[in-house]
Amino acid sequence: MNVDTKEIVLEPADNKRLLSLCGPFDDNIKQLERRLGIEINRRDNHFKLVGKLLCVDAAATILRSLYVDTAPVRGVSSDIDPEQIHLAIKESRVLEQAADSVPDYGKAIHIQTKRGVIKPRTPNQAQYIANILDHDITFGVGPAGTGKTYLAVAAAVDALERQEIRRILLTRPAVEAGEKLGFLPGDLSQKVDPYLRPLYDALFEMLGFERVEKLIERNVIEVAPLAYMRGRTLNDAFIILDESQNTSIEQMKMFLTRIGFNSRAVITGDVTQIDLPRHQKSGLRHAIEVLSSVEEISFNFFNSEDVVRHPVVALIVNAYEAWESADERHRDDVARERKREAMAERSKSQAAAGRSPSDENALEPSDE
Repeated sequence: MNVDTKEIVLEPADNKRLLSLCGPFDDNIKQLERRLGIEINRRDNHFKLVGKLLCVDAAATILRSLYVDTAPVRGVSSDIDPEQIHLAIKESRVLEQAADSVPDYGKAIHIQTKRGVIKPRTPNQAQYIANILDHDITFGVGPAGTGKTYLAVAAAVDALERQEIRRILLTRPAVEAGEKLGFLPGDLSQKVDPYLRPLYDALFEMLGFERVEKLIERNVIEVAPLAYMRGRTLNDAFIILDESQNTSIEQMKMFLTRIGFNSRAVITGDVTQIDLPRHQKSGLRHAIEVLSSVEEISFNFFNSEDVVRHPVVALIVNAYEAWESADERHRDDVARERKREAMAERSKSQAAAGRSPSDENALEPSDE
């Protein structure tokens, strides 16, 4: 294995900032070592990194970037937490390995929030943002934690800030994930609100609670169940349909035909988490089949590499995919074995009756 050694010095030397960067008991440094497969030795603000060249260069870039983030703002310094380390590692992989595949305009979304600047962190996310900017209808399909809804809300907020649209509509089907709406306390609005909470949370983070409340009061932002979209024509709007895997075919068609002039729509969903009855086909699956050839509509498919939550989420997604694949192969094997057994049993019955399969076929009436 090719091993490379790199030494960096973080300036200016500041013990408080170094403590913030390294974390308690050097937990952040240990996370970098564990995730990138390298060794990091530190003496004050001098760091020595040993490992594969690509990983060492990425770690050096991350350390420099995060050290800049520890600089105090208005006298208040910020600590580096494990989530920032995880996101920085994700971003470094993009910068080092896939820079050529990331469109420049995929970086066009830069929204300042309480948690920092929102921007794509993987090639798929960058392409997703690029497609939202270039298409009237965009589908984002993939597992949890890949930023499908979050980036869509960011694009909607950005379009509203630029005055490209006049309002934002966020909607999702109120389908029970094992629970019943009637069991929940309150009126219809109070029953439905918990299903829309992730959309509210994304808005609150990007715009702040007070501003979101004012925009909702003025109907600039509307958050509603999918059923409330029927019969409407939505002009000058940015519409996001979340959890679209739980729509029926009729609901998906109804939603897609609501789009008016100067409007954009983003449909997000995860086809592995469908809560519809088994006999009912998902509107998202059907739309992928029916609309895949329409050039004006873009489809973006995410995978576990795009997960930007806790690292274990990507491992969970991979484990479920492997299990589902093995389970499907097992079901196919069982079906084939049952078919062979049925054919063998039929042959035995025919032999006991003193006739061959061809004789039985000859006795059957023809279609003519």
